[in-house]
Amino acid sequence: MEYSPLCHSLHAFCSSPVKKKLVLLSIMFLIWVYMLYSCVGYCSTMPSSVADGYRAKEPGSAVGRRTEGGRMDVVSRLLAAPQPWEDVESDYEEPSIRTAASRDLLNNELDADRADEWDEARGAPPRAPQPSAMSSFSNGSGSKKLPQAIIIGVKKGGTRALLEFLRVHPDIRAVGAEPHFFDRNYDNGLEWYRDLMPKTLEGQITMEKTPSYFVTREAPARISAMSRDTKLIVVVRDPVTRAISDYTQTLSKKPDIPSFESLTFKNRTTGLIDTSWSAVQIGIYAKHLDNWLQYFPMEQILFVSGERLISDPAGELGRVQDFLGLKRIITDKHFYFNQTKGFPCLKKAEGSSKPHCLGKTKGRTHPNIHPEVVQRLRDFYRPFNMKFYQMTGHNFGWD
Repeated sequence: MEYSPLCHSLHAFCSSPVKKKLVLLSIMFLIWVYMLYSCVGYCSTMPSSVADGYRAKEPGSAVGRRTEGGRMDVVSRLLAAPQPWEDVESDYEEPSIRTAASRDLLNNELDADRADEWDEARGAPPRAPQPSAMSSFSNGSGSKKLPQAIIIGVKKGGTRALLEFLRVHPDIRAVGAEPHFFDRNYDNGLEWYRDLMPKTLEGQITMEKTPSYFVTREAPARISAMSRDTKLIVVVRDPVTRAISDYTQTLSKKPDIPSFESLTFKNRTTGLIDTSWSAVQIGIYAKHLDNWLQYFPMEQILFVSGERLISDPAGELGRVQDFLGLKRIITDKHFYFNQTKGFPCLKKAEGSSKPHCLGKTKGRTHPNIHPEVVQRLRDFYRPFNMKFYQMTGHNFGWD
């Protein structure tokens, strides 16, 4: 049988053992390159729903992290090291509401609270975080950590003032707006929560404040599951004054709500107080504290007097700094009393050389409440206050 010159040349080339190996290696290299190219092409065009489904099955995953093009950032997910888990583990749930009007009022209060949060934080409402895969790791300017201390309450007690004062301390980094993680956003997961936190350096404390935690039934167990060592701060205030302040806030947003008196009583004739109204319910401090003591020892909870925060801010801030294990840096020299607003302001705010007072939502003028209504409320709160004094070992002087 005759061979063409081309066939003869191929036969001669392939008959050499060395040349056979070269051909084999070339073929394997081409197959490897093709497989790699196919894999990369598949990953880059993977439908987002499939990627989300896969990501949702991973422990501690954050479903929905995407690149600007709308596709999953596969490379970031592959490179990111697993996050360390910090000791695993709606506004306040009201009792039954007696009327539709009361239910509408409570909804209005929630809206007013949210609007005030953004005013107090000195900025627009934060959007849901879109963290990068490596955001929790040190990049030379600190790292994001879960908070070691939380201001958990109470609403209209002075929590915003306390947080603003504490932010002057160089070893405290705090979130401006209220995260509401342990009451409204818990389903988003701890990594979502961690990404809201500011970056901290070694030795600095991460903090946040959400006053509704104190009256949220699930909050103690959830915070304990995050870390049993979390330090808790509660700013308390005369419950009668607090209730009036609470009502004043709602009134500023919804001028057509019923009067304070009509909301306070179930029956004005008998003088029976309506404890289903949140403005009254929040002030029963002893009841809410019982829930927290099931998960945290008393020595991990600090109670700050809202009244003393106004009359002696440096003294109360000294107690807080001691509680957090920090040097007493915030002192009298940081404050001056604003006669117009009626409470202390900072001579120099965080990151500024100018004086700073809390915003327009603070220092509202309270409506005139009939003295008889105020006295009825004082009589109602008295036994709860006595119990609270006994539990905390401190008489706040509200009676």
